Amino acid sequence: MPSRLALAAPAFPENFLWGASTSALQIEGALREDGRGVSIWDDFGRRSGGIADGSTPAEACDHYHRWPEDIALMREAGFSAYRFSIAWPRVLPDGDGEVNDKGLDFYDRLVDGLLDAGIRPMPCLYHWDLPQALQERGGWMNRDIAGWFSDYAAIVAGRLGDRVTDWFTLNEPSTVAIFGHAYADHAPGLHRGRDGVLAALHHQNLAQGAALRALRAAGSHFRLGTVLTLQPVNPVTDSEADRSAAIRWDALWNRASLDGVMRGRVPDVLAEDMAAWVRPGDLEAIRFPLDRLGLNYYSPLSIQYQPGRLYDAGFGPSGNPRMTAMGWPVDPKGLTSILAELRDLYGNPEVLICENGAAYDDRPDGAGRVDDVERISFLRDHLEVVAAAVGAGCNVKGYLVWSLLDNWEWQCGFSRRFGLVYVDYSTQRRSPKASFDWYRKVIKRGL
Repeated sequence: MPSRLALAAPAFPENFLWGASTSALQIEGALREDGRGVSIWDDFGRRSGGIADGSTPAEACDHYHRWPEDIALMREAGFSAYRFSIAWPRVLPDGDGEVNDKGLDFYDRLVDGLLDAGIRPMPCLYHWDLPQALQERGGWMNRDIAGWFSDYAAIVAGRLGDRVTDWFTLNEPSTVAIFGHAYADHAPGLHRGRDGVLAALHHQNLAQGAALRALRAAGSHFRLGTVLTLQPVNPVTDSEADRSAAIRWDALWNRASLDGVMRGRVPDVLAEDMAAWVRPGDLEAIRFPLDRLGLNYYSPLSIQYQPGRLYDAGFGPSGNPRMTAMGWPVDPKGLTSILAELRDLYGNPEVLICENGAAYDDRPDGAGRVDDVERISFLRDHLEVVAAAVGAGCNVKGYLVWSLLDNWEWQCGFSRRFGLVYVDYSTQRRSPKASFDWYRKVIKRGL
């Protein structure tokens, strides 16, 4: 894997996009308002032990009501772009069938508010909140979901496409497949092993291909993309067993999604097992010429041979003393490696970094100020890598930090904070952290 980029001054093009990303379930709240249906995370969160702190996203950050305040924060920071997700069960409470106009009304208001603030809205159609009604019909293990998803995409584009140009389909399909269908750490909380993972991966790829075509039919001028989490996969040791495990995990975590949409291919090491799910014509249906690739990057992965784990590959120690509160190693060089590989092996697609950030144990001081120096250090180190990549010819067009707000962090509940803005969940008061001020200055003047 290419891993070197020529050094360049830390500068960004004048038209570089700056902003942040969020997801609907993590910030919106209002789970029972205006006709929203139940999602798989609503169900998962109710199960005993499903969420670390026992919380639910019922209120989250109350963004459903406080979105004008949140847009004001984006405007204060100088954002030019904002990636958010559409809640599928808010638009289609049963996943298909009758449309909930009140749900679409909310996204109408949000899009108009962003445009009024001079911020490009970049909706993502799926960020993990599958309608529970569809899960009861098989969810991502049911091939029919390709049609359900493309119909949903057409409905949303039909409502917002007169103002929204930038669209993303899926967010991190490998996370959905592996942690939702094999390890049960995420909704829908299944232990289906290889079959569950491969079915969910393949059917997400199929659904994405169908949705991308539906979006293209709705707007020839749309800029279409998907969002993948790409991480260098390193063997813990140089043993044959660890190196083979790393190759298998790289295929599962990175290549199945990336090579599917960009090359219409299944990784060789997965081909025999995936044959049970791939039908004639599927690979052609999966491949689609993206206008941009959304990239989520947090850390590299250290993999070792662990019999009994998925593909006998398990997570091992990184040896990195610098860690976030999630237990993830801080290693900006991994982003260097991913961007160089996209440049050298995948035709240098236009890349928008859609998520990059870190959770730390943020605590306000006596004056209510959060001096999150570790997060500033994390962001600075990664932005220096992005600037070097741009200087070395990587086609990176923007950077969206994860995340604007502290929020409900999936199976961690409210116990992990990623935001530039501190949220007091008892009052919903927003307080910009030191990292918010630092990021605002970077947007205005550069590193």
